[in-house]
Amino acid sequence: MNQSLTFLQSIDSLYRQPIPEEVMARAKKSLLDYLAVTCAGAAFQRDKLERYTAFAMPEEGAFRAIGTGRDYALKEAVFLNGLNGHALDFDDGTNSGIIHLGSPIFSLLLPLAQRYEIKIDDLLKAAIAGYEASYTMAVSIQPGHKAMGYHATGTCGTLGAAIAAAYMLGFSEEERFQAFAAAAVAASGMLKVLDDGSELKPYNVAKTSLLALTALQLAKAGFKGHPDPLGGRGFFRMMTGKETVDLQPTLLNGTYAIMKSYTKPYASCRYTHPAVEAAIRLRSKAAPESVEAIDIKTYGLAVSGHDHTEIPGSYSAKMSIPYATAAGYIFGRAGLQEFSEEAVRDERILALTKKIRVTADAELSAAFPAVQAAIVTVQTKDGTFTERVDFPKGEPENPLSDREFRDRYDGLMEYAGVDRAVGAQVFDAVYRKNTTANDLVGHL
Repeated sequence: MNQSLTFLQSIDSLYRQPIPEEVMARAKKSLLDYLAVTCAGAAFQRDKLERYTAFAMPEEGAFRAIGTGRDYALKEAVFLNGLNGHALDFDDGTNSGIIHLGSPIFSLLLPLAQRYEIKIDDLLKAAIAGYEASYTMAVSIQPGHKAMGYHATGTCGTLGAAIAAAYMLGFSEEERFQAFAAAAVAASGMLKVLDDGSELKPYNVAKTSLLALTALQLAKAGFKGHPDPLGGRGFFRMMTGKETVDLQPTLLNGTYAIMKSYTKPYASCRYTHPAVEAAIRLRSKAAPESVEAIDIKTYGLAVSGHDHTEIPGSYSAKMSIPYATAAGYIFGRAGLQEFSEEAVRDERILALTKKIRVTADAELSAAFPAVQAAIVTVQTKDGTFTERVDFPKGEPENPLSDREFRDRYDGLMEYAGVDRAVGAQVFDAVYRKNTTANDLVGHL
C-alpha cells in the first residue's frame, strides 16, 4: 500500500468539502493570533534581528516580514516570519500531536498570498488543509518521534506548510504530490534546541517555512520525488525507527485539526500551563515568602527538558515548569513581562524556582493526551495546599472567551509597538470579504 497516496487523497477529500462555519471562524482567530504573536516576537528579538540584518544584508523586495515594518525578497520574508512567529513560544499548537501548527503555515502563506494577490478566505481554506496535514502526520508518529529527539513542528510542519501552499496556489494534483515528496526529503527539526539556554527553537520554524517554499519551487520546476516518500526507508522509518506506522485518519475523532489547537494565555511552553494555572489559583492561600516547597506532578512527556531550575535567560525560562510556576505564583499571571530578560534576573522568582520540584506521575502520564494535567502542592509553615488542573485556559475544552482573545491580541500588538488603531484595522479586516494579504500586513 502506498501510504503517501492514501494520505494525500484524504487531505484532498477534506479540502474539497465545504468548510463548516465554526471551523472558518476558528481559522480567522488562528490567523489573528499568528499576526499578533509574530509582531510581538519581532519586538522581543529586535536587537538580534538588527545584527542579523547587518551581517546577512538581506535583499529588499515586496514582501513584508511581519512585525519589522520592512519588505524583503520572498525567501527572506518567509524565513523571518517563521523566526519571529515562534520567538515567544506563544503560537498555537496541539498536545496530542505535540506540534505547533500555525506558525510554519502562515509564515509561508502570507508572503505567497501577497505575491499572487490571494484573498484571505482562500488563504484560510488552504491553511485548514495544512493544519490537518501537519497534525495527522504528527499524531501518527508521536510520542515516539519526540522521544527520538525530533521537533514535530520542524518535521511534520514542513509537510503541512507545503501542502497548504500548494492548494492556495492552485497546484495540479501531480505538482502537489511532488511538493509533498520534496518536503518529505527536507523535513527536519531538533528538540535539543530547547535545552541549556539554547535560543534556536524559533529557527526550527523559520527553516521549516523556507524548506516548504523550496519544495514548492522544485515541484513547479518539474523535479520528481519518490512515488511513496512516506514508506520503505522514507519519512516514517526515518522519523520513528519503525518499519510500519499506522497512519491516522484525517478529522481524527470527528473534528478538524484546527479545532484541536490551543491559544496560549501564558507566554511559556504549553507543558508549563497546567502548573502555572494551578499556582495562580493557589497564591491566595499563602504568600510567596511563606512557601517552603512546591511539588508538581504532571505527565511524563512534560518533564524531560522542562524541569530545570537554572535559568540562564528568557528562552530557558519559557521552557521551565519551575520558573513559569514561580512567576505565576508571585504575580498571578505569566505574560510576556514575566519572561523578559529583566524578569528572569528577579531574585524573588529565582528563589521560588529553586524550591520547586517536578516529577512524572504514572496516572497523569497514562491519561495524556486526552487530559494534560498537573497537580501542584504548596508546602508552607501554616499548612499544605493542593490544586489540580486538567485543562488549562486556552485549550479547546476550556477556550478563551471572545473578550479574552481580543485582550490578548491587543496586548501583543501593544507590546510590539503597533498603533492601537492599526491593530484594530487588521483585526476587522480579517472578517471582511475580499480582504487580501496586503490589506493585513502592509502596516505591520
